[in-house]
Amino acid sequence: MRITYRNTDNLTYWTNRWAAIPADLPMSDTSSYPLRYSELVVRDKASRILEAGCGAGRIVRHYHERGFSIVGVDFVPEAIQKLRTVDASLNVEIGDIAHLQFEDKSFDVVLAFGLYHNIENGLNEAIGETRRVLVDGGSLCASFRADNIQTKVSDWLSNKRSTHNESNFDRNKVFHKLNLTKNELIQLFIANGFSICEVSNVVNMPIFYKFGIFRHREHKVFNEHLGRTEGYRLSKFGYFLQKIAMVIAPSQFCNIYVILAIAE
Repeated sequence: MRITYRNTDNLTYWTNRWAAIPADLPMSDTSSYPLRYSELVVRDKASRILEAGCGAGRIVRHYHERGFSIVGVDFVPEAIQKLRTVDASLNVEIGDIAHLQFEDKSFDVVLAFGLYHNIENGLNEAIGETRRVLVDGGSLCASFRADNIQTKVSDWLSNKRSTHNESNFDRNKVFHKLNLTKNELIQLFIANGFSICEVSNVVNMPIFYKFGIFRHREHKVFNEHLGRTEGYRLSKFGYFLQKIAMVIAPSQFCNIYVILAIAE
């Protein structure tokens, strides 16, 4: 397990990030992460769904608008308030994945994209709590930041910028994210009462997107809202390089692992 550090604590980072962009539109591209993977476990409109870490709302809004019973939870009040403002009918609330305010076996499906790696202490407790609110045989679809070449390079670039802008970075650095190998991820969920169906190598933001020269012409200036709406689009050359990297070493040039698991 590797820890990524920044000069801003995790809650402040996410508060600033969600404050800087509008609430998401409902996601519609079923070929892209994360909707591509949630569709593997969300099939029945009778299912009770929890999205833990709903953020700016692209997934919770997608299923809500299609008539599914879905609850969104996030630990950033600003994110929840934006979602309530854009659609008062959304069932969203402020919450802590390690201390959920739901009864045992409340949900048939839990979606948790980019959530667990934000937990500095109590990761086992958080996944145990996820298992508690799932019915026996319920489905989990979650993503976790990979400990590999892609994320190490990404962290190096971020730290280099921070060091350039903040001379006291090493002294002020605080926890930002956890990074797990695929085997560490699998063992963590098995230990907390899940059987593993599949773990996929997934590229959410390609490493080449970090460099403006490889981005699509409409993405030359970084725009978080645009990237979340359209995906982090590369130029033809950028796509070519990313494709080669994924062919050579897919587990090293993805940036997240997506796990599909069943509550035993």
